[in-house]
Amino acid sequence: MTHTAADTGTRTPGATATEAAAPPWRRRSGTALAALLAVDGLAHLYWATGRTWPAVDERALSLAVLGMQGVSFAPPVVLPLAALTLTGAAAVLAHAHGRGGRPTRLVTAAVATGLAVRGLAGLGWAAGLLDTPPDSPFATLNLALYTPACLGFGWAAARLARAR
Repeated sequence: MTHTAADTGTRTPGATATEAAAPPWRRRSGTALAALLAVDGLAHLYWATGRTWPAVDERALSLAVLGMQGVSFAPPVVLPLAALTLTGAAAVLAHAHGRGGRPTRLVTAAVATGLAVRGLAGLGWAAGLLDTPPDSPFATLNLALYTPACLGFGWAAARLARAR
């Protein structure tokens, strides 16, 4: 088995004492969470251009992503969401590497809360407590992708937010 400096506890040249002390699980889970948030933010930036991939049009995108019709993906709607998720990604990554102190820890906790709330709402949709149009691919995507990802990454974010 190959060991890295992080695994053996030796300090990487140029690393701060706090960053060197951050355990490997913290850096790995934080990097994965930050990547998820960054991809989400980049998707919102892409939709702000008027393109609707992976859907054929805005109606299909709204049905697939949100499970409802008529939701706008115009720049005034999606750009603030992109800014929010990209800022969250940067803060989570900083916290995962032992940087940013209390502010990045609080943002990581907020990310955990948001993902947990979305995951619980996804369970509500899966249980039929919340309405979804019958012709919507959202039900399948929610059950197979959105809810498990939000619950899993929400748990990881909560665990990460507890780390000091």
